[in-house]
Amino acid sequence: MTSAKLNSAKTVRQLEGVVVSAKASKTRTVQVATTKVHAKYGRRFKASRKFAAHDEQNQFQEGDRVIIAATRPLSRTKRWRIVKKLS
Repeated sequence: MTSAKLNSAKTVRQLEGVVVSAKASKTRTVQVATTKVHAKYGRRFKASRKFAAHDEQNQFQEGDRVIIAATRPLSRTKRWRIVKKLS
């Protein structure tokens, strides 16, 4: 019996957000806004969360809309990297 290797590509989790802080070197804080539904009342509401994302060339500035992707842990708080700029 031969063992067949599966060439399955992992799907990488990606989020869209806005750079809200560019003070640290090679690190950007990205705020991701989502819409959630209340469990009991069913009403929709806005919620946001901030992620520390890696920016190797320091090319993204505050106010830029970007896409971030999950990656291996780069530091104590960084588990995301910036993939590309949207606007």
